Parts: sequence; C-alpha cells; structure tokens
Amino acid sequence: MKTACMLSVWIASSLPAWAAETSVPPRAARSVHLGYQAPDAMLFYNEMMVLQSTPGSYFMAAGWNTGYFGIQELSDGRKVILFSVWDPTQGDDPNAVKQEERVECLYNAPDVRIRRFGGEGTGGQCMGSLDWKIGDTLRFVVTATADGNKTAYAGYVRLDERSQWKHLVTFRTRTGGQSLRGLYSFIEDFRRDGRSVLEVRRTRFGNGWVKTAGGQWLLLNRARFTASGAEWEDKDRINAGLEDGRFFLATGGDTKTSLALRSTLELPPGDRPRPEVPNQP
Repeated sequence: MKTACMLSVWIASSLPAWAAETSVPPRAARSVHLGYQAPDAMLFYNEMMVLQSTPGSYFMAAGWNTGYFGIQELSDGRKVILFSVWDPTQGDDPNAVKQEERVECLYNAPDVRIRRFGGEGTGGQCMGSLDWKIGDTLRFVVTATADGNKTAYAGYVRLDERSQWKHLVTFRTRTGGQSLRGLYSFIEDFRRDGRSVLEVRRTRFGNGWVKTAGGQWLLLNRARFTASGAEWEDKDRINAGLEDGRFFLATGGDTKTSLALRSTLELPPGDRPRPEVPNQP
C-alpha cells in the first residue's frame, strides 16, 4: 500500500500544474493525429519511422474513414502489425451485429490472426507479428475496390527496401461503394496506467501519396495537427512539426509543444519519385 501511494505522489508531482490540482491524475499520454489534405482515392501509400516507443503504443500510418493500419508495441514488448475495418453499424458489441452487416474477410495471409473487435465500434481485425525496430522505414499501402454498395480494402506492408510487399488481408464492408477518404495518421497510448504519461512516443510520417480513381498520383504535402480530448489524458505533452522533409508527431514524457493544435503543416516543394507499390490481384 505504501509503494502504491508513493507512486501516485511521484506521478502527480511530475505532471503539469493543472493535472496536480485535479483529484485524478491523467492515465495516458494524449493521442495525436495528422489529417492529410487529399481527394478521394483508390490507393493510399505512406511511410513511417518510429523514433521513440514504449510498451502500450500504437503508431498508425494509414487511416481512413472506415479503417486504420499501423504497428503496435504491446504491453509485454512484442511487436505486431494491425489492420482494422469497421462494420457499417452503430454500437460496441461485436456479437450484436447481424451476420450480413459484418465485415467480411476475403483474403488473409496464413500467418496472421483474424478476429472480431468491439468497444470502439465493431468490425474485423487482422493482427500479425512484425519485428519492426526503432529507425526502420516501414511502407504501407491500402487499396479500395468498389463492389456494388460495398468496398474491399486491402492492406500491404513492406518492412524495408530489401523485402517484398506482403499482402496481409482484404476486408470488405458496406460503404455505398465509396473509396478512401478522410486520410490520417496517429499515435496512441493504450497502456493508460498513469506511468505511461511519462514516456515519449515519437514518429515521422512522409512521402505519402494517393492514387485517384482517374489514375492521378498526388503527393500528400499538407497535414493538420489535432489531438483527442479525453479527460483522462495529459493535455500538455504533445507536439508536431516538420523534420528532415517529413512530418513528425510526439506525445508523452518530456515532449514540449511548439506547434498550436489545429495548425496546418506543409512540406517544402520538391520533385519526388512516385513510390513502388505492390502488384494487386
């Protein structure tokens, strides 16, 4: 009991003044996001380099309005990759969704796990082991293929320049036949044990591209910095900006804010080669 009390005092004393005045210190570092300015697309390519991590972190490289794709460091230190697509229904109980309304799995790699998820909406999730390391440049591709009033979303990952593209999964869900829209990236602290507030997560995102339905390739050079507003998150230790020709996000630990929320970041102009993307079946 004495150890637990001392830990609470230590956490509270390390937090900003506003947090120390509240009865319950924040449990987690704040989730931070980049929302990319982009037209609707049939393909979304993005690169990500994790610079600092800690157990219980999610680094999401390629999100859109019906799903998200990224990597995690789990609470036990294991490294995984995660691709999720939401059902077109309301509610958080995956078992309450009618069979015909559930996300369908059209393909999955043999070494990944497919399951239903809930608690944040419901849907289908693909998880697999991926031994990513600090400083790796990971490459992600999401494609959208309309099929009547549904859309099939496929996820591909490439660990480094020497490796091949890996097709992880293809999920299909009812969308009205829409493509990829509302593109974004984020960092999330899902450990939420109070101590995780004091640990830094920092990531670069860059060389992002989209391919439109008309076949046009466009570079993603503008992004808006936002953050979540949960009352149990630390509000102060967040940041975003430009670094080495890429966007960065940071949250937790000794992170200091140098960019106001809802600011728009723009990468400097320059010619960049169109990325190599996987051959699609």
